Amino acid sequence: MPDARDAHPYDALLLLSFGGPEGPDDVIPFLENVTRGRGIPTERLKEVGEHYFLFGGVSPINDQNRALLDALRKDFADHGLDLPIYWGNRNWAPYLTDTLREMVADGHRRILVLATSAYASYSGCRQYRENLADSLAALEAEGLQLLKIDKLRHYFNHPGFLEPMIDGVLQSLADLPEDVRGGAHIAFSTHSIPNASADTSGPVEGHGDGGAYVAQHLDVARLIADAVRERTGVDHPWQLVYQSRSGAPHIPWLEPDICDHLQERHEAGAPAVVIAPIGFVSDHMEVLYDLDTEAKAKAEELGLPMRRSATVGDDPRFAAAIRELVLERAAVERAQEVTPCALGALGASHDLCPVGCCPARAPRPAAAGADSPYA
Repeated sequence: MPDARDAHPYDALLLLSFGGPEGPDDVIPFLENVTRGRGIPTERLKEVGEHYFLFGGVSPINDQNRALLDALRKDFADHGLDLPIYWGNRNWAPYLTDTLREMVADGHRRILVLATSAYASYSGCRQYRENLADSLAALEAEGLQLLKIDKLRHYFNHPGFLEPMIDGVLQSLADLPEDVRGGAHIAFSTHSIPNASADTSGPVEGHGDGGAYVAQHLDVARLIADAVRERTGVDHPWQLVYQSRSGAPHIPWLEPDICDHLQERHEAGAPAVVIAPIGFVSDHMEVLYDLDTEAKAKAEELGLPMRRSATVGDDPRFAAAIRELVLERAAVERAQEVTPCALGALGASHDLCPVGCCPARAPRPAAAGADSPYA
């Protein structure tokens, strides 16, 4: 383990997230930010907005990021790591460009970025890097000194990300009635994306048939299922499933959908299901609506006992994992020998996204990668 106090050459950490509305008046402007340039009709945005209005027009994601910030700052302080932590969003306040401008004004020059997405994909990695490049271009146009930015590697298989999810599945199983617990099926759920995006996720040499996106989720699902078997003595059947599809019907997206899967499991005689949202860092709107509202209603309609396990959120083990990833990357930048911490068959992800990794449909500049114009 690298020196627990030395983050050099980095002088700050940026928590970079999606953002979400914090009141009813924010919902449509927020959705306009999310879909800008895609020609989505306002009427369609209003339909999606109803998901938020069910919860008072407030997405929980911003409060969850505040809680994660508190957990990170506490962990860093407890371990003597003097590294300021900032927060910026892609689609709502605090906006990324404003946060980077603040960091420059505060004297920071080389920063690490923690994205609230653990896996490789265009929307989960490269799009964040494109946002960083857009913000750097805006600062450059203002004549400000540019930050040098690196991004933490994907952390899907770090034990500090996995252990809280294992505990969540175990707790959900324990919460099921005893007569259905032993035969419960585990549905590991993540965000559906277009098949074409999945197939080109990760480095070029791994493209095809789900790419890194599917492979990484399957590896996490296996790790959790194996841990559950080791700790309970029960080998629960499981499957990777998808949720939150939002694209045009004629474009193939990853399947099966969670609600279709519940129907299929019920028809196959499964006595109960635990849904484990392994694709999400926190219980944001897509977890609350697609799982706790729609999937829950489907399970109740079927008479199928269902529990939804917790996401990682601000678990102290996750905060500790981020500290370890920061120190690991800092040591790498100092040319020290480091053994990355990772479980499963895939090993540690790359530190620097290579050229052709998770490509966009239309090429755009992306920071914090091998193809960055801001090296």
